[in-house]
Amino acid sequence: MIEGRSGAAGFFSTGAIRAIQSGRALALALALACGCAAALAMNAAHAASATPLEVRDIQVQARHTFSYTCANGKTFKVTYLNAANGQSFALVPVSGRKLLFVGVIAASGVRYVAERYAWWTKGHGADLYDVTSGASPKPVLSGCATIMR
Repeated sequence: MIEGRSGAAGFFSTGAIRAIQSGRALALALALACGCAAALAMNAAHAASATPLEVRDIQVQARHTFSYTCANGKTFKVTYLNAANGQSFALVPVSGRKLLFVGVIAASGVRYVAERYAWWTKGHGADLYDVTSGASPKPVLSGCATIMR
């Protein structure tokens, strides 16, 4: 838990610290709004709840959900959020949890990071990488493509 006396109070507002302490994983996106590069996981219970993603400091302009199928036959949905301030986010299911990924600079395509993972999209394709698996990591999930209907 983050507590005011830990030094976090100088970086986060009191309201943000209370939201983090209360276990509302969605409120952790405030850290992203502060320019932190840290990627933060969403709690599976919150991801499954009907409560919409709401972070007062981030105004979502567009929300799009796409279905993907990968080379191994796995299918899943990814929701992309574009904020008024130019930031972009993706909610990607990884190992039974929905993780909140934040868009970062990429040489080509759009790269999103969360915890130890990178979700890299190029056009209609995407791959999931475990960036802790070496200098040139191989995808843990590859050949993913949006399902066109």
